[in-house]
Amino acid sequence: MESIGVQEPIDHESRVEQGDHKAVRLWLRLLTCTNLIERHLRGQLRSEFDITLPRFDLMAQLARESEGLTMGDLSQRMMVSGGNVSGIAAQLESEGLISREPVQGNRRAFCVTLTRAGQARFAEMAEAHEAWVAECLGGLSDSEYDHIMRALRQIKLRVGEVER
Repeated sequence: MESIGVQEPIDHESRVEQGDHKAVRLWLRLLTCTNLIERHLRGQLRSEFDITLPRFDLMAQLARESEGLTMGDLSQRMMVSGGNVSGIAAQLESEGLISREPVQGNRRAFCVTLTRAGQARFAEMAEAHEAWVAECLGGLSDSEYDHIMRALRQIKLRVGEVER
């Protein structure tokens, strides 16, 4: 009898079958690579900084906007629901890493900014995050990097055309 327990997720490429279109194979390869890198980053953030990737992502959005962002803007940029952003923001606010202030003229909106402590904490995490990404992708030669970037640019343009 097969054990029902926590199993390591299979990578998306393991679903490829001989008759699958090459575009499907490429898509699954991209998805697998993205998931593997994300899993590594999630683990590193958790072990080194005791923070989740969504909390790091929210702080990253705020680090790019010194004037702050509304909760709605954060929700759009992070592509998650307002409820998700509110929960993450409440945690970060309780830790003194962000502040939420009412927006003048709009009683329902709040402007979220990083506190000084949040800025310092994020700078430390961002430096480590960059090193982890470089660890994952840094083994590429300049030629390989350039080739992949050109190919991904073409994919991005093509998807943009299909969506119009």
